[in-house]
Amino acid sequence: MNPKEKPTLSGTRIKTRKRDEKLKEKRDPIGFRDAILAGLGDTKDLEQVSKYLDSIGSKLDYRRYGETLFDILFAGGILAPGGSITTEGDPSKPNSTDKCIFAANNDLASIKAYYDVLFKLIRRYKYLEKAFSEELKKLIMFLKGFTEEERSKLAKIVALCLANGLGDPSCLSLLYDDHLVKEGLSLDFLTELSRTWLSERDLANMASSLKKAGLEGKLPNLLPINKRTQDNFEAHFNAAGLSQIVDYQRVKANSEVKKELQKKLSTMIEDEEPAKEIITMVNEEKEKIKVTDQEVVVMVWNIVMSGVEWNKKEELVAEQALKHLKQYASLLASQATSPKAELTLLLKIQDFCYENMNFLKVFQKIVVLLYKMEVISEDVIQHWYNGGHSSKGQSHFLEQMKPFVEWLKNAEEEDSEEEDD
Repeated sequence: MNPKEKPTLSGTRIKTRKRDEKLKEKRDPIGFRDAILAGLGDTKDLEQVSKYLDSIGSKLDYRRYGETLFDILFAGGILAPGGSITTEGDPSKPNSTDKCIFAANNDLASIKAYYDVLFKLIRRYKYLEKAFSEELKKLIMFLKGFTEEERSKLAKIVALCLANGLGDPSCLSLLYDDHLVKEGLSLDFLTELSRTWLSERDLANMASSLKKAGLEGKLPNLLPINKRTQDNFEAHFNAAGLSQIVDYQRVKANSEVKKELQKKLSTMIEDEEPAKEIITMVNEEKEKIKVTDQEVVVMVWNIVMSGVEWNKKEELVAEQALKHLKQYASLLASQATSPKAELTLLLKIQDFCYENMNFLKVFQKIVVLLYKMEVISEDVIQHWYNGGHSSKGQSHFLEQMKPFVEWLKNAEEEDSEEEDD
């Protein structure tokens, strides 16, 4: 052989793996459908359906035809784009079956029976979980192609599945598709879904799934845009007997508005805007939401104290804190407008000083400052001292406050004596 020539293989047989041969096999969903339908035709009830599906799985290759299998179990046949049943295949053979969810009676007991079929099937063939989650997404995407009754059954079965941990809650994000929202299909689906879900599990279970799907607080966006208001949302779900959904959404909406208020407050304090302007903004925002003075005064305290890089030395941090708090005392006073709000603020200060070691000896000085600037009243301080305090560092803080509380008491007695004279 010429040393410059490249060696060649001749007479060598190249073997192919069986796995590679299988990958080259032509997919035949129609043949799979026909085999499944033939088997289902011999069953008399759902118990027999479950047994048949359990026994035939390995022979009919569920791994390869998971989508087709779930099309049949939900809709009775293979779904074409849009949601209709495809009629491809041998015309002498049926292309659909009535052993499916869409052909079931539209009552919870009947739909639950089909849920049991799905649960047993997926428990037996765990690899079907992914195909099942994808099927739920596809079915919701095809809502417009189904009848009103089929949509109702689908909402029920999806609720039962998700409430029991079967399937991925992210399928619900498909409800936000513009055309489904515009035609009211999304809202109707959510209503039926919620009714079924809450009949089986509590609101916390449903809320957890909505959170996983990234949908918490976004339910009103399922109303057509020309009707998308909180009032319309509440009216719809109250009329449907689903006040729990109304309460849930109120909490979430309130939470979002609070976050927005917190963001604005942080920005204004960061920019060192005048306290008067900050007070005006906070009071305007409070009018828009249902939020208590206690909640706002704690929010104000947290933001005021978090925007500072505090000195590490105890002897210097006191001076720094008092100077900083003088600047925002009027803001705190504007929200501590009741004894309850004042006490809430005082307890928050106690927690803050306990959790931040450099402030352990500053507690009394902060309280005295806020007393002098008419943020916290004498009565509230005495109530805190006489049992209204929290357990965090109580002995340390009570010892700090003892001289001041005694001074308050003596001053009160002197005032009473002068009045008597």
